[in-house]
Amino acid sequence: MRRHELSDEEWDFIAPRLPTNNRGIERVDDRRVINGILWRFRTGSS
Repeated sequence: MRRHELSDEEWDFIAPRLPTNNRGIERVDDRRVINGILWRFRTGSS
């Protein structure tokens, strides 16, 4: 786990709250997407 990534405990809290219906396009890795969003918030990159 890298410094800016979610821990397993944090992910276990978030994962059940994400949508699960897969209609249409195949979903990407939710954990990777959320880690990317959090990285942008934490670093202030644009």
